[in-house]
Order: sequence, then C-alpha cells, then structure tokens
Amino acid sequence: MDLESVIYKNPVKDDSWKHVLVLAYQSLGVVYGDLSTSPLYVYKSTFAEDIEHSDTNEEIFGVLSFVFWTLTLIPLLKYVFIVLRADDNGEGGTFALYSLLCRHARVSLMPNTQLADEDLAQYTMDETVAVDKKNVGSRLKSLLEKHRVFQRVLLVLALIGACMVIGDGVLTPAISVFSAISGLELSMSKEQHKYVEVPVACAILIFLFALQHYGTHRVGCLFAPVVLTWLICISTIGLYNIIHWNPHVYQALSPYYMFKFLKKTQWGGWMSLGGILLCITGSEAMYADLGHFNQLSIQIAFTFLVYPSLILAYMGQAAYLSKHHALESDYRIGFYVSVPVKLRWPVLAIAILQAVVGSQAIITGTFSIIKQCSSLGCFPKVKIVHTSSKIHGQIYIPEINWSLMLLCLAVTIGFRDTKRMGNAAGLAVITVMLVTTCLMSLVIVLCWHKSGWLAICFLLFFGSIEALYFSASLIKFLEGAWVPIALSLIFLIVMYVWHYGTIKKYEFDVQNKVPINWLLGLGPTLGIVRVKGIGLIHTELVAGIPAIFSHFVTNLPAFHQVVIFLCIKSVPVPHVAPRERFLVGRIGPKEYRLYRCIARYGYRDIHKDDMEFEKDLICSIAEFIRSDTSEYGLGLGSFEDDTKMTVVGTSSSNSEGVKMSEDDQDDNSQIEGTSELKEVKSPERVKKRVRFVVPDSPRMDIDTREELLELMEAKEAGMAFIMSHSYVRAKRGSSWIKKVVINYGYDFLRRNSRGPTYALSLPHASTLEVGMIYHV
Repeated sequence: MDLESVIYKNPVKDDSWKHVLVLAYQSLGVVYGDLSTSPLYVYKSTFAEDIEHSDTNEEIFGVLSFVFWTLTLIPLLKYVFIVLRADDNGEGGTFALYSLLCRHARVSLMPNTQLADEDLAQYTMDETVAVDKKNVGSRLKSLLEKHRVFQRVLLVLALIGACMVIGDGVLTPAISVFSAISGLELSMSKEQHKYVEVPVACAILIFLFALQHYGTHRVGCLFAPVVLTWLICISTIGLYNIIHWNPHVYQALSPYYMFKFLKKTQWGGWMSLGGILLCITGSEAMYADLGHFNQLSIQIAFTFLVYPSLILAYMGQAAYLSKHHALESDYRIGFYVSVPVKLRWPVLAIAILQAVVGSQAIITGTFSIIKQCSSLGCFPKVKIVHTSSKIHGQIYIPEINWSLMLLCLAVTIGFRDTKRMGNAAGLAVITVMLVTTCLMSLVIVLCWHKSGWLAICFLLFFGSIEALYFSASLIKFLEGAWVPIALSLIFLIVMYVWHYGTIKKYEFDVQNKVPINWLLGLGPTLGIVRVKGIGLIHTELVAGIPAIFSHFVTNLPAFHQVVIFLCIKSVPVPHVAPRERFLVGRIGPKEYRLYRCIARYGYRDIHKDDMEFEKDLICSIAEFIRSDTSEYGLGLGSFEDDTKMTVVGTSSSNSEGVKMSEDDQDDNSQIEGTSELKEVKSPERVKKRVRFVVPDSPRMDIDTREELLELMEAKEAGMAFIMSHSYVRAKRGSSWIKKVVINYGYDFLRRNSRGPTYALSLPHASTLEVGMIYHV
C-alpha cells in the first residue's frame, strides 16, 4: 500500500462520534502510556529525603494538593484546552509550533526556500485578518524578520525542546521499568532485592529496545487494552483506599494545604517539588502525538478517563499513607504498599506491561523528533526504516535505538534508585514544557492574532508555575539533574554544528553556481558527446547550475543525453500533498534536454524507496514535457531565468497525467490511440521496455513527441546518480571557533552521516561521486 495515500485518506478527518470514541480508545496506548505510569514513582521520589511523612499528615496532604492542581493546570487546562488548538494542519509538537511561526513571521533559517512553497495547500496563513502595523503582532513580526539573532534564538529554543525530548527518551524507560519492578522489594529482603532489581530492569530494557526493529504495529493493538486495564486497576484500588482508610482525604484538594505544606517544610518542601512534577511526565505527548489522532479524541480520553483515574490513584495512595506512619524494615513510601496484599502480584505484572507501553511511546516519539530535525536540516542524515506500510509515523532508526539503549542501561546501572532518575527525568520534562509555553505565547500573537496582553498572561501564568518546578529540579543538578543537561548539550551542539555547516555549504554553492550564459554558449551538445541515459545530478540549489556540472563538462569526453538536476528539500509544513510533490522546469532551450526537478517533503513526510521515487520522477518530467506550453517550452523569450517551475504531482496522485510502465516484451515503435488514451512506445528493441501512457492530447506536436521518445530511450538505457563528495573547510582568515566547528565538528558529522545515495537507496554501481573542496 502507498503510505502517502494513507496519510491523505486518513480517517482521522471523520468527525462521527463513533469514530471519535474509537480514536479516544486507541490514543490510550499511544499518548497516555507514560503519563499513566507516574503513580508508580511520584510519592516515592517526593519523600526520598527532602521531606518526611509525619503524624500530622500535613506533608502527604500538601503533596496531594500539589499533585491535584498541577495535573489540573498543566495537562488539563494548558494542553487539553489551549495548546491542542495550536495544531499545524493536524500535527503537534515543538516543531509544529516552530513551523507555524516560520510561516507566519518568515523566520525560517532554511536556505533554499522559494515563493512557490507558499502556494502549498498546507502552507495556510490567515490572510483575512486585517493587518495593523501598529499592533503588537505586527511589530513583533517585523522585529523577528529584521534581526537574524532573534531567528537564531527561536531555532535554538526549538532545538532545546527537541533535545530534552531525546533526553526524556533515555530517562523515561529507565525510571518506568525500574519503578514497575520495585514491587519486588515487598516480597524479599533488602539484600536480595538489591541484587535482583537492576539485572531484571536491564533485561526488560534490552528486550524492549531489541523489539524496536520489528515495529510496534504488530503488538500495538495490545497497547490500549493494557493502559485501559492499568487505569481501571489504579483507580479502583485508589477508590478502595479512599473508602477504607480515609474518606475525608478529598479535603486535601484545597489549595490551602499547599500553603500549609510550604509553610511547614520550607526549603525541603520546595526541593521536593522536583518529585511532584513527575506526575505530569508524558503530558507533552498529548500535543506531540496529535497527528495520529485528533483534538477531540485526545480531549475526551484525558478529561473523562485518564484525569479522573490518576486523581483517584493519587488520592488513594494519600489516604492509605495518612493512616500508616510507622517505618518498618520492609516499608517504603511508594505505590505498592497501598495495594492490597492479595493483589500485589497481578498488579506487578500489569505495571511491568504498562511500563513497557509507556516506554515504547517515548522511544517512538524520540525517533520521530530525530526525523523531524533531520528533515529541517538540523541533524545529520540517518537511516530511517518504516516498520509499517499502513500506520503513518511508525519508524525505526537503528543508530538512535542502540544509542538510547546503551544510555538507558548506563542510567539504570549508574543511579540504581528512582530518586536520582526522577530528578533527571523531571528536569527534562519541565524544560520541554517551558519551551512549549514560550513558543505558544508567540503563536497566540503571530498566528492567532490575539492581544499581546493575552500572550503575556499565558506566559506569566503557566511560565511561573513551570519556572517554580524548573528551579526545584535544577537545584538538584549534582543529584541526577545533570544527566538531561549533559545529553541535551551534546545533542544541541551536534544539531547546531550540522545546521551551521549546511547553511555555509549552501551559501558556497550559491556563490559559485555557473551562469546560464556559459551554458548557452556551449550549444545543445554542451561541447561533448551526448550518450544515451539519464544523468541525475544531486544538488541543494533550487536555482542556477551547480559548479559540479561545469566540472563534468570540462573534464569528461561524454555525458548523458538527458540531465536532471534533482533537489530534495524540506518545507516548513508537516506534509506535502502528492499532487504538489514536484516542481519541474527547464534549464536552457528545449534541445538541451536539461531539466530541474525539486522534490518537496514536509517534516513528517515519508520518503519513498528508490523504485517508486524514480518512477515518479520520470513521470513528472514526462508530464511536464507533455503539458509545457510556456514561452520556455515553445522556445520563445529569454532563458536567463531558470526559476520558472511547474507543479507536478506523483503518478499515483494524477489520474489524468502521464503513466509509465515497464515490461520485458519486445515490440516495434507504434502509437495506439483510443478515445481516452494513447501509448507512445520506444522504437528500440530492448530487454526492459519503457512505455508512457498519456492522455489524448491534440496539442502534442512533433517536438513534444520526439522529446518524450528521447526521455524513454534514456530511461531504458539506465540512470546514473551523480553527487559531489564535499570536503568543507573554513576559509583563510576565519576565527578559530569557526575553524574548529567546520574543519573538525561538521567534517566529522558529514563523514559519519548518510548521504543522498543512502536516502534514495540507489545501487553503488549507478553512483558517481566527485570530490569537491568547499571553502566557507
């Protein structure tokens, strides 16, 4: 099945209540796995050492009050009712917010942007809103567009959010699995538990990461039932504990208990907030996974099931602990002590399954964020494997998977307790939320065109709450919080170095491109022998002739009869519709047989395999030749402007366009006509015959037919993929920082990343690499 058709025929658009409820059920396994796991470790992390559980119950009630209001204000109010509305054509996440800002304020640092990109169906902008140059939004937009430093700050802010999500991908599986198996401590001695807990956790983690290669679609149908069973389990146990131990625990939901808690515990209470914030771990997934479901389904699932279940679970634990103060030898302030003894083993089994589901969600999210960063030119090219042909977004990145596993095992073995793991995970979670709050305040002004005061109120209200938790997490830098900072710093350096080197390389290409007059002076043969075949030259340029082409013409005795300059670029939208995939144009007159083809992809798009892509590419060129009626195509006017492009869709998206078929039959050249279609066939007898099936077109003249026949002959002869093997060096006179970044940092990343050859999966025999030195 063509995955592109899955994306654009996604039943998420169905607004029937039955379908919305089905999506709400399915979202449990994908979106809420991580958030639903938090009751396992919140109280245990909070009471680790900063505060003590006293007979007055002020501490436990204060913590419950903080948990209740944190869950109410951040996931429920901020995400469910506000942030989910800021979708980018149905997609969510940090890069969705950044993409929205890039389109509405033109702050994108991607170098190869074109005006034609703004005509994309998903490049939506609110043109109906009257522009007042004196309002806050217009002034802010002008400020961001004029000053490049603010554009860099915005990019770094988005990258910090992405890096912290990656850090969360290391920490969440570790703390979830470790906390799930901590129930074993109640059935064995402390000495035995110490030698069992870490090996069992590591074994489960290794098993979890080893399964990633197979994709989650095979067992994904089990995720929602597991989470639903877990939510029913913890809410039922919580309700039992409330009724059995302390029915008056509901009084602790009053904000007054937060004040009493801070007044009594003071410094220790403030530091314990780092454990309390773990109750909202996974809230960002509601927004990040928006593209897999829809706004209403996520709102229903959280508001009517997840939120009440979590509140009952935390209230039940608090009710139990309010009546149990004695610290026995095998006693722990945690989740399992509040579970009735007869249910502990079944609950332990469900908890382990729940931890695996929650970990799976964040691992998949990490793969997705890496792909988005790579698409926007902020991460080196990596191998991306699509594990499902039916479910969009199911990807696997081998290098990232095994790196996450090693880091996850290192955290588990190194920390060996939920306290330091919680400190680390808490900082990663709250940093992502702070980034979302900052970007969201800009979206309110620039994209929603709301009052600047509304944006400031949003920033101050939610930002102050998150800043309080952030400060409590940051103070525990030496107690585990350094881990997400270190990981994020490493990934941030990698991302920014790659982005900086990519931009400098593109600027060098632009400055050294070959003038069109030089090409026109060579004539149709280019001064060399033109042999059968297609030369596919990879370039980042969207206009102009790359310097690599002049190198070929001046140094090779022969070149292909058809030359296609191929540019694969990303645009700041989540998806590009197949009917808008290609921009095709000519370089020079018709008889030169030089074409430019720009393949456009969104940051969440699927890149096809080599055979499908090759077929779509050739069909797009053929469709352009058939329908080209511009002055360019007719041979009139000036050829100095090679930026005139035509939008051409993929062959599967254009039922009335040119189709291509290949078979092993040998026939002579003929034209078969019907009232609807006619076939133009190659005159050569070859092993692999190529045929173009084109709509009946009375305008097809002799030149157009000849050009199509020549394209078929070239396709039958074969394609060669030509690319430059670049060596980027800082030019003389550059600062030592730039020399280190370009000569060592970017060069190391370039040598260890996958180039376009791997991206297109072309055989090495069809690939020609030419070394070039870039002085940037």
